[in-house]
Amino acid sequence: MHMTEQRKPGWWYPYIFVGGFMVVLAVNFTMAYFANSTFSGVSTERPYEKGLAFNQTIEAARKQEALNWSVDLQVDPAANHGAHVTVTYKDAAGKPVDGMQVKAQFVRPTAKGHDREVLLAPIGPGAYATLQELPMAGVWDLGLVATGKDLPYSVNRRIVVP
Repeated sequence: MHMTEQRKPGWWYPYIFVGGFMVVLAVNFTMAYFANSTFSGVSTERPYEKGLAFNQTIEAARKQEALNWSVDLQVDPAANHGAHVTVTYKDAAGKPVDGMQVKAQFVRPTAKGHDREVLLAPIGPGAYATLQELPMAGVWDLGLVATGKDLPYSVNRRIVVP
């Protein structure tokens, strides 16, 4: 007489626990991979030195404010994620400030590797402009630094490129 062996009820319960732990391990390794392969968390190069120079930064901002210039910054959208940037500088007396070198830095706050720095071309009395096709639409930080008169004059704005 041949007897078929029956499995005991609940024989598969231990496999539920093993399967659950395997799912948890898979999720943990996936999260660890993405944590190490995406944004590094470094938003400022050489933060210690910049922190030490903070008093000089405050003093430069005070001197810039004392100049009492008026700055008109216009950013108009253009094709292909473009930004047409025009900036006009006027001194305290309302006269255009000419003869400066104006640098623009476009920084993508959420993604590394897309930043760019360009020179603006003088286009009129106290006016400087550039047309940039940026690699992607969305939010950009625009920093302008004008040098050549008195002291470097900085303007920072957050812009949205369609």
